[in-house]
Amino acid sequence: MSLTLTGRRAAAGALTAALLVPLAACSSDDGEKDTGGSTATASGSASGAPAANLTVLAAASLTDVFKTAGAAYERSHPGTKLTFSFAGSQELVAQVSQGSPADVLVTADTKSMDKVKADTGTPAVIARNRLVIATGEGNPHKVDDLKDLADTKLKVVLAAPEVPAGKYSKQILDKQEIAVKPVSQEPNVRAVLSKVELGEADAGLVYRTDAESAKDKVDAVEIPDDQNAVAQYPAATLKESKNAGAAAAFVAWLSSPEGQKILQDAGFQKP
Repeated sequence: MSLTLTGRRAAAGALTAALLVPLAACSSDDGEKDTGGSTATASGSASGAPAANLTVLAAASLTDVFKTAGAAYERSHPGTKLTFSFAGSQELVAQVSQGSPADVLVTADTKSMDKVKADTGTPAVIARNRLVIATGEGNPHKVDDLKDLADTKLKVVLAAPEVPAGKYSKQILDKQEIAVKPVSQEPNVRAVLSKVELGEADAGLVYRTDAESAKDKVDAVEIPDDQNAVAQYPAATLKESKNAGAAAAFVAWLSSPEGQKILQDAGFQKP
C-alpha cells in the first residue's frame, strides 16, 4: 500500500467512525465469544467461510434489511461479526475514494459502484427496487399519481440529485414532463422518508421497501411500471480489505437462497 493511500485512510478515519452502526454479534447459548480480531481466524466458521470482523458500507435504503440479514449471517457463521455503515451511495463512494478501511461496498445504483471500480472486486447485483410516493398515514392530501406532486400547495421532498434515489426521481419526473419544486432535497432516501413520517412534508419519492418499513406511519402510492425506474443494488468486495475471503463469502451469501429470501421478504425484487 502506498504512502498516499495510507494518508488518505488516516484522513477518512474519523468520518467512517462517525457513521459506523455496529450490529452486535449473535451469541449461542453456551456463551460463545467473539475473538475481537480483525483478520480471519485459523479455524474459520462452521460454514467453511473464514471468520472475521467485517465492515460493510451499505446504501441507506438497506438499513433495516441488512440488520436482519446481518444477524442471520452471524448465526450461521460463528466468529464473524458485521459492522454496517449506512449512508447515501455518494457518501459511501467518497469514503472508499478517501481510503476508509472497509471490506464490502453495496450501493443503490451501478453508476455509483462504477466510480470506484478500481477499488473493488467484480460487483454482483443482489436486488432491485422501485419508487413509490410516500404520503402521511391515510394520504390526507389525496395524492393519486406523479402529476399531483406538481401542486405548489403540496410540500414535496426529494432526495438530492447526486443520490441514487434523487437520480431515479428526476428520471421518472422528467419522463412524464412533471415539474416539481421540492421544499428540500435530502442527502439520502431515509431522510426523505423521515420528513414524511414526521409530517414535515406532505409527500416524497422513496423506495417501495422504505415505505414498507414505515407502513404504520406512511402510505405508499404505487407508480405504474411504465412510469417508474428500477434501482439496482450491486455488492462488491473492496480490494484493500484485510479479510478478503470472509468479505467474498458475505457478498456471495447475499445472492444465496437464504440471503435472497431475507431481501425479498423485505420487499426487494429479484436481481
